Amino acid sequence: MASHIPPTNEPPAATFEAVALPWMDALYHRALSLARRPEDARDLVQETYLRAYRGFAGFAAGTNCKAWLFTILYSIFINKYRKARREPDTVSLDDLDDSFSTALAQPEWPADFATLAGAELDWTGPEVHEALENLPENFRTAVLLVDVDGFTYEEAAAVADCPVGTLRSRLFRARRLLWLALHDYAQKMGLIRKPKD
Repeated sequence: MASHIPPTNEPPAATFEAVALPWMDALYHRALSLARRPEDARDLVQETYLRAYRGFAGFAAGTNCKAWLFTILYSIFINKYRKARREPDTVSLDDLDDSFSTALAQPEWPADFATLAGAELDWTGPEVHEALENLPENFRTAVLLVDVDGFTYEEAAAVADCPVGTLRSRLFRARRLLWLALHDYAQKMGLIRKPKD
C-alpha cells in the first residue's frame, strides 16, 4: 500500500505526480462518501491535492502516501465541511446496546455474526451503502478507513486524528450497527441462514 518516492533527479512536480496522483480515484470515492455531493467531493479532492503539493517537501520519502493524502482529506473535511453542519451525527449507545442485546438473545447470532463479519461485502451495493450512510460520521469513518480502504488501526487512527483505542471502539460499535442493519439483507443473500419457523 505504501508509495515510495523513487530515487531520481526529476523536478518536484513530476515526483509529486508520480507518487500522489495514482490515489486520486480513491480520494474522490472517499470524499464522495464524506461530503455526499459530487461537487463538494471534487472541491475536497482539489483542495487536498493543493495542500499536499504545497506541503510535499514535508512528505517523508518511503512512507505511505495514501495515508498521508487521506489524512489531509479528512482534516479538510473536518475543518471545513463538518463545521458547516448545525449538529453532529449522534447515536444513543443505550439504544445500540439494547438492540444488540436483543440480537444476542438469538441462539444463532454467534455463527451469523462471524459469517457476516467475514463476508466479502459489496461496499458499493445499495443495501450496504445505505447501512454505511446511516452510521454516525465517526463510526462510518472508522469502517471506511479499516474495512473498506484497508488501513491498519494505527494508520486509520492517524488519519482520523484520534487515539488507536478510540478508533477501535468506534469500529467495534460501527460493526455492531452494520450487523444489525444488514442482518435481513444477509439472510436474503444467503450469507446466513434464516431462522426455522
